[in-house]
Amino acid sequence: MKVMTIIGTRPEGIKMAPVIKALQDTPGMESVFVNTAQHRGMLDQVLGLFGLKPQYDLDLMKAGQGLEELTMRLFEGLQPVLEQEKPDVVLVHGDTTTTFVGAYAAFLKQIPVGHVEAGLRTNTLYSPFPEELNRQLVGRMAAYHFAATEANRENLINENVNPASIAVTGNTVIDALLEISERPVRCRTELEEIFANGRRTILVTTHRRENMEDMQHIYRALERIVDQYDDVQVVFPVHKNPAIRRSVMQVLTGRNRIHLVEPLAYAEFVHVMKHSFLVLTDSGGIQEEAPALGKPVLVARETTERPEGVEAGTLKLVGTSEERIVKACSTLLEDETAYRRMAEVRNPFGEGDAARRIIDVLQGQAAASGGQKVVSR
Repeated sequence: MKVMTIIGTRPEGIKMAPVIKALQDTPGMESVFVNTAQHRGMLDQVLGLFGLKPQYDLDLMKAGQGLEELTMRLFEGLQPVLEQEKPDVVLVHGDTTTTFVGAYAAFLKQIPVGHVEAGLRTNTLYSPFPEELNRQLVGRMAAYHFAATEANRENLINENVNPASIAVTGNTVIDALLEISERPVRCRTELEEIFANGRRTILVTTHRRENMEDMQHIYRALERIVDQYDDVQVVFPVHKNPAIRRSVMQVLTGRNRIHLVEPLAYAEFVHVMKHSFLVLTDSGGIQEEAPALGKPVLVARETTERPEGVEAGTLKLVGTSEERIVKACSTLLEDETAYRRMAEVRNPFGEGDAARRIIDVLQGQAAASGGQKVVSR
């Protein structure tokens, strides 16, 4: 079976690296790895970390390009690759523009699509934007749905997806996280010095488009927290998006015990998570990763496509409200019982064997179909 994997962003690289490596190591599987390079530098770091090199690098990152231009260039770049390779299955991940276009380009050629991390839903099309629509559209095209959790499976069934096409695998990000967390990592001197001071660290990340107008509320909350607690510091890897960087710098430049750092390589980021007291983020993947390391996560969004974490108690939605963020952080900083209640919950997003489960499904389908392609849901 020839399996083409299409990725283009740093999160996709992290989450699909275990799958690509498993494909390469499995007899009878021919792996074709395509990197659209929707992200460039940060994704290259991840691929280097996992020792992966794409057969096709479309190099589509371009400063200032909008989603419309990116979408057109993705179609133009992927079409000849699909025509040349003629894969039996195309794997895409999650909900990026690369994910949607990769799935649709394969669908137009009647190549079965496997959707990894299928079934995430907020059911609010503009939250997150454009990810929620992307994942729903891919869900309509996919022949194989690799859902991380039972709740994701139920979301798909509620949309009339054939249950036989759904496999609950856990999330591949846990595979990647556990592999990297076991490696010895030496962080840049700046970070080593920060963690040597003995203060409790709040790790912060922000990047969501739908939060852009409200991000300064988050940053003002951070000012108040470090002013209130002398033993607390913030480590904030600032996203490369120029608008986000301007917003961060306007509020937080020069603030005592708020450390604004450049984006971290994945291994460094895992190291920082391990040494943090809690995490405040609007990221999706971190909502799955931090609980695996026993870290409470405050989600700076009003919705999440990962309600399992909220129900289990590892995540708490705090939105972008300054008051809600300060209150939630204060509770965790002051109440040891409340902290343990979040930190000690079993991670609902997997045990680290998701990639192997995905390969098992594909092998089973190849055996059952006798090499015939599946072109219907």
